[in-house]
Amino acid sequence: MQTELSRKLGIEHAVFGFTPFPAVAAAISRAGGFGVLGAVRYTAPGDLKRDLDWLDAHAGGRPYGLDVVMPAKKVEGVTEADVEAMIPEEHRRFVRDTLAAYGVPELAEGEASGWRITGWMEQVARTQLDVAFDYPIRLLANALGSPPADVVARAHDRDVLVAALAGSARHARKHQEAGIDIVVAQGYEAGGHTGEIATMVLTPEIVDAVDPLPVLAAGGIGSGRQVAAAFTLGAQGVWLGSIWLTTTEADLHSPALTRKLLAAGSGDTVRSRALTGKPARQLRTEWTDAWDDPAGPGTLPMPLQGLLVAEAVSRIQKYEVEPLLGTPVGQIVGRMTAERSVQEVFDDLTRGFEKAVDRINRIAGRSGQP
Repeated sequence: MQTELSRKLGIEHAVFGFTPFPAVAAAISRAGGFGVLGAVRYTAPGDLKRDLDWLDAHAGGRPYGLDVVMPAKKVEGVTEADVEAMIPEEHRRFVRDTLAAYGVPELAEGEASGWRITGWMEQVARTQLDVAFDYPIRLLANALGSPPADVVARAHDRDVLVAALAGSARHARKHQEAGIDIVVAQGYEAGGHTGEIATMVLTPEIVDAVDPLPVLAAGGIGSGRQVAAAFTLGAQGVWLGSIWLTTTEADLHSPALTRKLLAAGSGDTVRSRALTGKPARQLRTEWTDAWDDPAGPGTLPMPLQGLLVAEAVSRIQKYEVEPLLGTPVGQIVGRMTAERSVQEVFDDLTRGFEKAVDRINRIAGRSGQP
């Protein structure tokens, strides 16, 4: 699974693995792919430094990268407290009532929410970069548009490639104009924030729009035959996220959530604004149903929704309240039927890729040719 981009980065397989878990990122790199650690949950620079120390020591000398979230638009002089004050009481009451209806216990006195939206603020992402640039990262990816011009320049000064996710050819062209090195074509099937265009349609559109920039295909990919399909669409690699959630190296801290992921089919996800205020594909749960119900108050725009539900999400996760328990995940969840190691996932990808290439050769009457 080699391409010009994988050879440039010195990796065996053109498989880029996004994950919030350092152990998974390290295992992806050791397996011959390119591990990318998601930084959004790190609000304290010391925590990110600790995990990058660990990742650097366990990646086997292989390259790895970091994914940050820097909003395309910056609002000056607004604090988290200012944003919190904008949340209507009606929405706060809806959260309280929904949690009470399912008997979700309160957090212990003094216990902070484990997930905060502050990781989506530009100033937090900049402190993450101050830490990350002290490490030999080879790639910086941004999930919310092109990073600011000074960040792109700072990365390039350190010989770090910059990638940005795009859900349309128009977005991809803006990334190219901003000096981005790699565009991730993230289709509708993907977990997390997604647009309206499916991967099969989106990938060739973006490949044509930004040629000769390399493009990674993302969304609904979790098998070797899908990697082969991405290559035939013009992608120079694939960007996989959801498939790693049920690996043995992942640290979900929730046996109940792992069970739900392993039992889910490809139709058991939904694009909902319930988590952040922007459409994000996640497991469909009674929590997402409540927020998407027209009888409810409706979700708030980003970042208000994320601040509103942060403590609630932490309580649901801590106490494993299964009807409400979910996570961002793509439609590929239907193939995630057993816990496997990262290496086993790669073995499956490479075997499936080889079989797909052989099948294409047979169909084309080129059996036995490379």
